[in-house]
Amino acid sequence: METTKCRIKISNTVLKKIFSIVFSCLALTVQAQEIDSIGQPELPISPDSLVVPEMLDSLEIAPEDTIIPIEPYYKQWNDSDLTDVEMRALDWSLRWLDTTGCTAEHDTTTLPDSVYKARLQAMPCVIELPYNERVRAFILRYVKRNPKQVARMMRMSEYYFPIFEECLGRYNLPYELKYVPVIESALNPMARSRVGAAGLWQFMPGTAKLYGLEVNSLVDERMDPVKATDAACRFMSSLYAIYHDWNLVIAAYNCGGGNVNKAIRRAGGKRDFWSIYPYLPTETRNYVPIFIAANYAMNYSEEHGICKAPIEKTMLTDTILTNQRMHLEQVSKNLDIPMEELRRLNPQYSRDILPGGTMYALCLPAEKMGLFIDMQESIMAYKADSLINNRRAEIDLAKVTSINGAYRVNGVTYYTIKNGDTLSGIAKKFHCSVKQIKQWNGLKNDNIRAGKKLKICK
Repeated sequence: METTKCRIKISNTVLKKIFSIVFSCLALTVQAQEIDSIGQPELPISPDSLVVPEMLDSLEIAPEDTIIPIEPYYKQWNDSDLTDVEMRALDWSLRWLDTTGCTAEHDTTTLPDSVYKARLQAMPCVIELPYNERVRAFILRYVKRNPKQVARMMRMSEYYFPIFEECLGRYNLPYELKYVPVIESALNPMARSRVGAAGLWQFMPGTAKLYGLEVNSLVDERMDPVKATDAACRFMSSLYAIYHDWNLVIAAYNCGGGNVNKAIRRAGGKRDFWSIYPYLPTETRNYVPIFIAANYAMNYSEEHGICKAPIEKTMLTDTILTNQRMHLEQVSKNLDIPMEELRRLNPQYSRDILPGGTMYALCLPAEKMGLFIDMQESIMAYKADSLINNRRAEIDLAKVTSINGAYRVNGVTYYTIKNGDTLSGIAKKFHCSVKQIKQWNGLKNDNIRAGKKLKICK
């Protein structure tokens, strides 16, 4: 078993610096490279890692109703159609982000277009952020209609943006792309759409697997912030190698390369988002304006009187790599850690089980790591039969024997008592003793009843 350190300190003064090492235990290193002056970086990726255009046509992309712009899926946390996983995610996120201290008055006045335009142009961005009536409409929906949501996302951004920025820098991608998860999942790592997209970056299963994420009944790495972010960066790098235009990359991320390619053909070969705008799916026409609005809202929230939702506690975590199969309940009960906290720290384990067999990361509160190492045997033994050893590796097919319809499974014969049967008679049929039958079936006397089954263990 290998161990690595991963320390997080959540405090209002040093969050941006400290959170950059939240998941350093998973060995992502900073290799930021400069973006050239015209905003078209040379991507440090090998051709083998790219997805070619014909593959993009077949990528599994979430349908148009997957994303709910501005009012993300998790905003509807009182709706009855949310899954247990989503409710679980909301439970920890809303408890963790205490908004009671965020009492600033929100500026709902309508500013002149010139102010919005000037603010967007003043942002130090590689990606073009133009202003128009669609962008204005979505900016107002953020800062006027959903200021509390923006306050939550501002605080959550201090947790996740360092992860995004580290990875974007390593792939030499514009940092503005960190706002894609703002409109995809509202920075909820356990967000799951109605059509199956999941995680911060809302990958569909097929696309996730294409980029090396493990997605099965026990593990869903789409919900692992570090691994999903790395996959998203490689996906966007592949898109940029095809389109060489960041707005087209963002559009293709939303609707798929096939739809963008069709729109380019219908626009006479023009390769500019605003030129192919009329030929794109309806949602994608809004997607880039929403992306621009998210950039604005997250950067100019204070100008609209929106304060960050305060975090109610600080926490240190460590991560250990293990190849042993275990259930989070085993860890919870032995180390006295609430299941909700373990799930928040390990969102990729969709059924609370680390599969074992290969190395999987388990993130724990730092003060519990030494105890975990000391108590591994006790942890693994706790309810092992019911929690992790409850799958039969081998089983015989049921076979009917020639004696009065008895059947045999895994070396045990099951006999249904008939009218007139006695224990001595049954013992004679199966060449065993009455005492053995009573032991096998926990009988205290010789009384038996027709219709009941007896086990013959020989």
